[in-house]
Amino acid sequence: MSQVARNLEEVRKQIAAAARRAGRDPAAVQLVAVSKTVDAGRIKEARDAGQKIFGENYLQEARAKIAALGPGLAWHFIGHLQSNKAKAAVELFGLIHGVDSLKLAQALEKAAGQQQKVQEILLQVNLAGEESKSGTAPEAAAALLQEIAHLPHLRVVGLMTMPPFLEPEEVRPYFQALRELRDRLEQLGLGPLPELSMGMSGDYEVAVEEGATLVRVGTAIFGRR
Repeated sequence: MSQVARNLEEVRKQIAAAARRAGRDPAAVQLVAVSKTVDAGRIKEARDAGQKIFGENYLQEARAKIAALGPGLAWHFIGHLQSNKAKAAVELFGLIHGVDSLKLAQALEKAAGQQQKVQEILLQVNLAGEESKSGTAPEAAAALLQEIAHLPHLRVVGLMTMPPFLEPEEVRPYFQALRELRDRLEQLGLGPLPELSMGMSGDYEVAVEEGATLVRVGTAIFGRR
């Protein structure tokens, strides 16, 4: 068994244990293996170990990997996406995690319409108000969802956040806040929003305990870049 396969096995065990601690079904949590800057050979090792979802945020790099690895895998765009890259993103990715503005949503709508596709997206929320990170403010999320609802080639399936880099227990309130925001938005009739993309290598267990359905794990699987 390769090191990547061993790492994957350990991450999956920890995700399952965290889900059970919270009284959740481990099958409700999907692991997104963050493969940006990882060579195709190591991605193949992960694929051969049963990993199906990979996350990328460099379009040219992703295009080459998707071509090399062939069908049968799901690819998610997980970084900040510029509006002028919308066409390529819609072409390559099944789910785009980081939509944070109407301008970007409109660019994705145009590209998805041209490609006759309904593009699934997540609304990125900047819970801490960090200027260095993308995301709509929590108080603006409802209005943005209402605007996106008028775009027929986009489907918002949930929320995503990147909280401050803190110790796992210190970041727990941010994960709680995203779940609570999702619940409020659904109560307003702006759902369903089943997906919560939150948690990375340092804190994914806490994220799962707080309701994550997608965890974005790179270093714990592939090692440091």
